[in-house]
Amino acid sequence: MDEVKVVVAHSERATLRVGDVFLKVDADQARIDVEVGAMALAPVPTPEVLWRKPPVLAIAAVPGTALGRLGEPSTASPAAWAAAGAAIRKLHDAPLPARRGRAGRDLDELAADLDGECELLVADGILPADLVTRNRQVAEAALRPWPPAFTHGDLQIAHVFVDDDEITGIIDWSEAGQGDALYDLATLTLGHEEHLGDVIAGYGNDVDLDVIRAWWSLRSLLVVRWLVEHGFDPSAPGCEVDVLKSRM
Repeated sequence: MDEVKVVVAHSERATLRVGDVFLKVDADQARIDVEVGAMALAPVPTPEVLWRKPPVLAIAAVPGTALGRLGEPSTASPAAWAAAGAAIRKLHDAPLPARRGRAGRDLDELAADLDGECELLVADGILPADLVTRNRQVAEAALRPWPPAFTHGDLQIAHVFVDDDEITGIIDWSEAGQGDALYDLATLTLGHEEHLGDVIAGYGNDVDLDVIRAWWSLRSLLVVRWLVEHGFDPSAPGCEVDVLKSRM
């Protein structure tokens, strides 16, 4: 029997790997609905859906290896990062899905959540006030109107798989929908700023780099407290706290 590997697990969802099959267990079936629907529409390589029996979704593993991991140097070539940029452009240029995704949150709601998180980060002693204040200033550039695009919504580098400098699959689509294209680019390059130029080379040059940097700050500020509360370490080298410090 194949070994069972826990890929990720917390109070909201868990993903297990058994051989070449991933089993996703999610308390919110709406997220699974979004994931299955988005994979059917996306014009990029996605995992094959093997079966679904709520609350479990079974998908096939995609070939290749992840582009990288947050907090670790990426061994992928510049050509692989550029291929990721080209795939993302293809996604962003595709016909829009019906719903808004994580990258398309209402700006007033997002700003209110951000301000609330900033207050708690300081009040709870998780981050120093000057670090939070500076990054809140940087994050402001992301809070502007954006043309809607078909976005992945959680495009971490661990969700993009490559083989021989080609994209073989993009996984975890539960946050997909209409949204700000630059949110996806920022999520992909979070903690890997040195590869931003390679991604843009594949994606195209019509990109506002200040907004990408703003999304790095905004995304990091929003997730630090959640990560701490769920047993993750955003202070590990190269992770979210280092991203925030790099803006000082």
